[in-house]
Amino acid sequence: MLELHTLTIHQAGDLLRRREITSSELTEAALKRIQEVEGRLRALVTVTPELARHQAQEADQRIKSGEATPLTGIPAIIKDNICTQGITTTCSSRMLQNFIPPYDATVVEKLKGAGMVMVGKSNLDEFAMGSSTENSAFFVTANPWDQDRVPGGSSGGSAAAVAAGEAMYALGSDTGGSIRQPAGFCSIVGLKPTYGRVSRYGLVAFASSLDQIGPLTRDVTDCALVLQTIAGHDPRDSTSVPQPVPDYSQALVPDLHGLRIGIPQEYYPGEMEPQVSSVLKGAIAKLEELGAEVQWDVSLPHTRYALAAYYIIAPSEASANLARYDGVKYGYSYQEAENMWQAMEKTRQYGFGAEVKRRIMLGTYALSAGYYDAYYLKAQKVRTLIKRDFDQAWERVHALVVPTSPTPPFKIGEKVEEPLQMYLSDIFTIPVNIAGIPGIAVPAGFVKGLPVGMQILGRPFDEATLFRIAYAYQEATEWHQTLPELRDSAL
Repeated sequence: MLELHTLTIHQAGDLLRRREITSSELTEAALKRIQEVEGRLRALVTVTPELARHQAQEADQRIKSGEATPLTGIPAIIKDNICTQGITTTCSSRMLQNFIPPYDATVVEKLKGAGMVMVGKSNLDEFAMGSSTENSAFFVTANPWDQDRVPGGSSGGSAAAVAAGEAMYALGSDTGGSIRQPAGFCSIVGLKPTYGRVSRYGLVAFASSLDQIGPLTRDVTDCALVLQTIAGHDPRDSTSVPQPVPDYSQALVPDLHGLRIGIPQEYYPGEMEPQVSSVLKGAIAKLEELGAEVQWDVSLPHTRYALAAYYIIAPSEASANLARYDGVKYGYSYQEAENMWQAMEKTRQYGFGAEVKRRIMLGTYALSAGYYDAYYLKAQKVRTLIKRDFDQAWERVHALVVPTSPTPPFKIGEKVEEPLQMYLSDIFTIPVNIAGIPGIAVPAGFVKGLPVGMQILGRPFDEATLFRIAYAYQEATEWHQTLPELRDSAL
């Protein structure tokens, strides 16, 4: 019997267009699946059954009239730091626990225009600051492959929900790996587009020069379909680039002849878990089999400084962006203060969690008089050097292949008390945001039953090449077809 919640977007779309199923049936299957697994996963902050059923009925009418797009009638989940008109957008923070945006983010507008069915909003690390979804003010999300382990972060709710079949795709945001690392941890596909490819209008800002919205999907074809819909110039976002969006479906060919792929030595350190390294070497061998020319002597020498630069740039921008949460216009407001200054202080004391406060303090320090040149300015200079390394690599190769994380998913609670260890879990994803280039994570195998992801990095605005490599690899392997069993656990 066909289990509707296990379908991909393109499989479900084919069935919808052939009238073998309806969007209402797909939506009920997704809502039923949420009911079945959400108690163990806790991937969603908000479930929207009434809205989903209404959108499904509209989608069915649209399909009947022959006006369907590839996403019409397909159940989706939106990360809860992306504004949805009339539906709470909390950023998994007490500060915005009851905030209802009066407008949709551009990506939500585009998906609605394509006939999306939204079944819910996903959990995240508070204000997208974290690598495990343990920093949510509400609850910890579990990994569908092992519910004692984290799903990654900050888009952990989105990744876990897609992997578990609660929806066929989700949107996430990626500031230092927050789409790609959880995609790797949950054995799904996650793309961080080029900075400026997708509008950030309506994304609650963390670090404005690093943030980018992207899709999390079951396979590469689905990822291309979602990016096709959400990409494009938006005059409401001053960082949106007026670059034409190609037809990504043309890139989905199972052949890599003529492509040069680089393996940067800095991304395969000796201290990386040997089994993870072994999975990646197997994946690279498969790319060679498919016709790619692999170059093992590529170097990105300034990669070693990326983590340090990121944890100055991102907190600095966060401290500026989060200054707006003062209890005056919207969000949580402490009401028992004796004066304005105490009200502001208590609002921020009780409204923000520990990790958000830590990053605000780091950023405020880095931007303060006497330290700006020593820290922030120096970090921006390092950023230029990191981007230059990538620019030089593109003269030799079309793409780079690296791990998404140095380890498989770690246990809940294992790193939450050690911020530096937690930050190190993003060591392979952060340089991509610093340089503004695109990166896609795809399932590459398992270590003791736990997923391992492969990351493919490309030239700015060349997502098509990433799709080509990822699709060819996917078609030659079976990792994307393996689904988690969602066992009971102590959680």
